[in-house]
Amino acid sequence: MLQVEHNQAERQFFIQDNGKLIAEMTYSITRESLYIIDHTFVDENYRGQGLADQLMSTVVEYAREHDIKLIPLCPFAKKQFETKPEYADVRY
Repeated sequence: MLQVEHNQAERQFFIQDNGKLIAEMTYSITRESLYIIDHTFVDENYRGQGLADQLMSTVVEYAREHDIKLIPLCPFAKKQFETKPEYADVRY
């Protein structure tokens, strides 16, 4: 199974397949406890496999562990927060 990785310097959570970037969710930091999810990407050859959902759940877990609130700016993240009430605790 493909694993989500986190690159804090690049402000991204991402998934690679044999060294190739196939999915990512990027964020900007407005303050230490508030991140804006601004972009979600999944390579067209990997769509439909739940990779974006995997990224989202990892970001939410990270936010919970680090007491961070999230602002979903990109359309995918917005939709996730609208349809998954279990994410409400980390929404700003």
